[in-house]
Amino acid sequence: MLNRPFFALRGWWLAGVLASGTLLASDQAAAQAADSVEAQQSQAALQQQIDAADEQTREQLEELRRLERETRQMNADNASLAGRLAEEAERQQRLATALDTLEETRAALPEIEQNMAEQLTHWIEGDLPFLRDERLARVQRQPEQQGANTIERINGLLEAWRVELDYGRDIDSWRGRLRQEERTREVDFLRIGRIGFYYLAPDGREGGVWNAEAGAWQPLDDNYLREVRNGLRMAEDQRAPDLLTLPLSISVNDQQGEQQ
Repeated sequence: MLNRPFFALRGWWLAGVLASGTLLASDQAAAQAADSVEAQQSQAALQQQIDAADEQTREQLEELRRLERETRQMNADNASLAGRLAEEAERQQRLATALDTLEETRAALPEIEQNMAEQLTHWIEGDLPFLRDERLARVQRQPEQQGANTIERINGLLEAWRVELDYGRDIDSWRGRLRQEERTREVDFLRIGRIGFYYLAPDGREGGVWNAEAGAWQPLDDNYLREVRNGLRMAEDQRAPDLLTLPLSISVNDQQGEQQ
């Protein structure tokens, strides 16, 4: 009878020991679980920090790339702007030089105009005496031209020069007044370039050729009168162009001198 309590006690002690062991194991497991959760939370937080750092790094890298692109574009724009500024500076310099030259040219225009007028007048007076009054009138300043500026008058002189040059390349005829031996009469004039100047009386029985060396009209015989008549028809488009056999108003030496 005395041994039962002992066994019962021993059973209780063993049960207590087992219970204590179970509780201890449970506490350790809970602690381990808590540590695991904390570790996972720490790992997640660390991963978030890493991800945030990676995102910030990517944003910074992208910003750096953008700044590099903008820097390259700015450098290119600056280089282009520098080139344009250099070109503009050069253009302004050319303009300033041109303005200086223009002022010098403008100051010289009156003298240029006078020289052109004198040379053209001298040319006309030394040329065959056809349409002399009309040709000199182009050179002289008309009353309505007095208000024109120097450039406009020079343009007028240039046009007169062009007309004079055209005289050497065509054939022309007109009716005009011929003053000869204190007598003035109507005749038909024929001009062949600048090498031949002729007249023919309305009745066709008299005509002449201007002799530049003698400075006078010389009569033509019947054969030449017929050629002058043919030339008048050619000038008036009444006859097909053909070869004319006529004495020249100038000599070959005079013509070579004019060309020189």
